[in-house]
Amino acid sequence: MQIACVAAVANSVGESALWCNRSNRLWWVDIAGKCILSYDPETAAVNRRPMATFPTSIGLCQQRGFILGMRHDVWLWDGADEFKWLVKPEPLLERNRLNEGCVGPDGCYWVGTMQDNLTDDGSLVEMTESTGGIYRVTPAGELIQETPATFGICNTFVWLEDDAVNTPTRLITADTLTNTLYAYQYSNEQGVIGEPALFASGFDRGLPDGSCIDSEGYIWNCRVAGGGCLVRFRADGTIDRIVDLPCSWPTSCTFGGINLDTLYVTSARIALTPEWLDSHPMEGGLFALKPGVTGRIAYRFG
Repeated sequence: MQIACVAAVANSVGESALWCNRSNRLWWVDIAGKCILSYDPETAAVNRRPMATFPTSIGLCQQRGFILGMRHDVWLWDGADEFKWLVKPEPLLERNRLNEGCVGPDGCYWVGTMQDNLTDDGSLVEMTESTGGIYRVTPAGELIQETPATFGICNTFVWLEDDAVNTPTRLITADTLTNTLYAYQYSNEQGVIGEPALFASGFDRGLPDGSCIDSEGYIWNCRVAGGGCLVRFRADGTIDRIVDLPCSWPTSCTFGGINLDTLYVTSARIALTPEWLDSHPMEGGLFALKPGVTGRIAYRFG
């Protein structure tokens, strides 16, 4: 399978890959690099929008523009220079920051948090606590805490459908620090229901980061922290296949292209040594492959 680096953007922490089916562009954030990026596959052009602080996630809005997870707050953004503040999920947890974020099938923005592992200049600092949780921001601006604050690094939001009723019934999420993916029972009206069940754990290549779901109901999970691969999980949590990547820290993935048949993968270079980067200059790049399946159109906020 051919895997190409389609944009050598050298992201510190590329994350939250998202395909917009209206503009036919890929969007993502560089957290520690403090910018939002977009990629046009027709022209190979990459645009960067510098930010004053860390953008941690991005989602599409129903009418226009985007919803953004920033270091501590959730904002609406028109795609140019207009920002509107929505909510601060954890006003009392000053040592935390937002991490993963994704619009769900309920039209809400789901946000995961973690102990802040970045200094103001974007350098890494050691984590000492597991204080992350999952929150849901409704289109009306209501904030709902969905889980206790027990995650090390909350990553991945994908919703699996029940074949019998063709509606999302499980939320799959991960704690990167424990190398575990969990499954919560889910409904559009109630959010997560009860305690999580184990979905998958113990895979010995890297740790789970961002994921996406394909049209066949399989989950593609990026294996960060040296994993250097994508893992395709079946709906029962067993591994269907492993795809090796030409980067060691893949961070997020999504299907894009007009036919949603290209799988895009962002990556990170923040934790890699200068010696490694000298011999592996594509680390932190944007990669693309055609795995033989298609994806799904992203949900929109509102």
